[in-house]
Amino acid sequence: MGLFSFLKNNGNGQFVSAPAFENQVAKQMQMTPLTMKELRKLDVTEDKELKLEYFFYTNTAQKASVFAQELEKLKYEVKSGQSAGDKKLFIITGWTTKMKMDDVTVSNWTTKMCELGFNFDCEFDGWGTTPDQ
Repeated sequence: MGLFSFLKNNGNGQFVSAPAFENQVAKQMQMTPLTMKELRKLDVTEDKELKLEYFFYTNTAQKASVFAQELEKLKYEVKSGQSAGDKKLFIITGWTTKMKMDDVTVSNWTTKMCELGFNFDCEFDGWGTTPDQ
């Protein structure tokens, strides 16, 4: 699976194991401050509100569809479908509503997305944004 090789199929159809989830949370919590630092260089202040583009993966179309519906409840723009790079993976992606770009808000949101994804057996693969929205 390449990038997702750490997500071992345990034979019961589960995509994200508890240890993989914990590793992913740690990875995202390392990446978020680095991304925020780069955004500050682009004059994205803590008071600026931006939408964030998010990315999740899972191993069935049904899981992707159910999770997409959950994200729609948050008023997020959502698309889901088969991954172009790996036909065994399904991607859920889209844009959040606007949020303040302060470190605490974005870090809390990142943790929430990791947890929400895990609850639906989807891996949160990160986020991005465009400063000039």
